[in-house]
Amino acid sequence: MRYELTEGKDTFKVEIHEVSPGLYDVSVDGAAPVRVDAHSSRGGLYSVLIGHRQFEGGIDHGKDGVLGVHVGTSSFDFKAVDARRALLQGRPAGPTSGKQVLVAQMPGKIVKIHVKVGQEVKPDQPVLVIEAMKMENELRSAVSGIVTEVAATEGAAVEMNAKLLVIEPPAGE
Repeated sequence: MRYELTEGKDTFKVEIHEVSPGLYDVSVDGAAPVRVDAHSSRGGLYSVLIGHRQFEGGIDHGKDGVLGVHVGTSSFDFKAVDARRALLQGRPAGPTSGKQVLVAQMPGKIVKIHVKVGQEVKPDQPVLVIEAMKMENELRSAVSGIVTEVAATEGAAVEMNAKLLVIEPPAGE
């Protein structure tokens, strides 16, 4: 997965390749990849091994796509600025009106479904939570409409591009 992230006035191009569950090759700004071993530990924290150095940290999903990353005693606020911004904010990239078919942007596990068939939703309303790459991502509706299909099940694993749910405009729109 590729991300373009900002932290303050700095912009970073980050590429992450999952080697196996919890093991990633991470490259920043085209540098040689670094092997990162990351696993969730107690209380929502992560234990991260980079080379021979171990760190503990956490991630907070803030407003407007800001990710608060805490490593040891240091904190950073990252914001995605490319198409991945939508994923990190939990919003699909694309139109903000009409029919919305929400699909999994990567393999993961459905943690929580906030809506049911027939329910009315508004833009930016949380609709479900998916865990992917050891992070929980709250997906939000991009449109106003009615949930017409929920294809996901809490606790189920989903593959990339699996249909999760469908939101259609209200009748007459």
